[in-house]
Amino acid sequence: MTRGPGEVVVTGVGLALPGADTPDALLRRTACAVTGPAAEPFDTAARIGRRGHRYKDRATRLALCAALDALRDARLIPSDGEEVTVPGDTVGVVASSNLGNLDTACLTAAAIAERSAVDLSPMSLPNASSNVIASWVAIRHGLRGPNLMLCNGATSGLDAVHWGAALVAAGRVRRAVVIGVETHNAVVEDLLGRSADELLDGAAALVVEGARWAEGRGARAAATLGRYQRRAGLSGCVEALLPGGAAPGVWFTPERYAEGPAGTGTGAGTGAVPVPEAVPRYDVTSAVGRASGALGVLQCVAAIGWLARAEAGTDAAPGAGPQAAGPQAAGPRAVGSEAAGLRDAGSEAAERRAAGPQAAGSEAGAGSGTACAAGPGAAPGPVPVPASRQALITSGDDTADAVAGLLLRPTPDRCHPHPPRAPLISMECSR
Repeated sequence: MTRGPGEVVVTGVGLALPGADTPDALLRRTACAVTGPAAEPFDTAARIGRRGHRYKDRATRLALCAALDALRDARLIPSDGEEVTVPGDTVGVVASSNLGNLDTACLTAAAIAERSAVDLSPMSLPNASSNVIASWVAIRHGLRGPNLMLCNGATSGLDAVHWGAALVAAGRVRRAVVIGVETHNAVVEDLLGRSADELLDGAAALVVEGARWAEGRGARAAATLGRYQRRAGLSGCVEALLPGGAAPGVWFTPERYAEGPAGTGTGAGTGAVPVPEAVPRYDVTSAVGRASGALGVLQCVAAIGWLARAEAGTDAAPGAGPQAAGPQAAGPRAVGSEAAGLRDAGSEAAERRAAGPQAAGSEAGAGSGTACAAGPGAAPGPVPVPASRQALITSGDDTADAVAGLLLRPTPDRCHPHPPRAPLISMECSR
């Protein structure tokens, strides 16, 4: 009998962004206002070469770069190759992009309307397919698991992470590559009414994997996926993720979310501020541009950078950044608040390692995530992770009745040496 996946963890991270090539770099760039000339556009040829990519659109090439980076980080692809070292049918692909190939689709439709289909190039026509990004990633690396393309508005990136994890939890695959990508061009700029320097031109990717299968192949997990919620409003979404007003360690806000001096949200959220003011905020789009369907994946990558720093007990950044919320966000107080929060998270980690599973204490009920029990003879049941050690990620827009939220938490410090076998799921992959 094949063991179930257990928890779903992140074992690989990839970025194709100008000026940020690691989760820590993305977090720091988000925290500090970028000054000086803009970074050069990401050079896809430097990572994946030019051969075979002449007719692929920019979004597809960016996605291929981020996916390759994530698969190598997860040790699923050797540094000198492109084929996965595990059976291809155990790996799925979920991609998110609302605008990625919009230029190809619009220019193709215009060419047919003005002239005829005879004038279309047979080499570029496949790029007009809505699932071209996910398909090329699968073809490039021989990934034969389920292949999904999401174009779901502001929540699309977090939705993609959720559906990648759902494929793993359901036993359809053992691991999935989740990609978020957007680019800017004349068509996108005209549709959104924004200039190129306001829009993302980049991609992010995660490898989500069943914890037991990752452990079985000796892979290192960077984070564990917690609850996912989708609600009509931001406050309701946060309450569902962290009931009782529990404060997370950090909040990655919706795109360009702003909080007014009276304690009301504006922009992406309205009504009472759903997260305590002392919690540091990050808006990833302030660093990379408006990210649309790629936002949720980018937020997860930045959150992994925060978790790594919190676990080490180091400051995430020298300042809370211009996107921090409320009038208290600016100045030394915000810096001290963030640093203190991370130091607290780091000391909690140390105490938990020293004291074992009982160290969660009275805060245990605040967190929705779980970790494996520790020590021989310990019960195999989960140990709650305090909310203050978790990263809250939200994206969406109250005005569109769509807000998605996800909790990302540290990986378990220890796991039971002989975890119980999970029941075989009807669609469980056999290899």
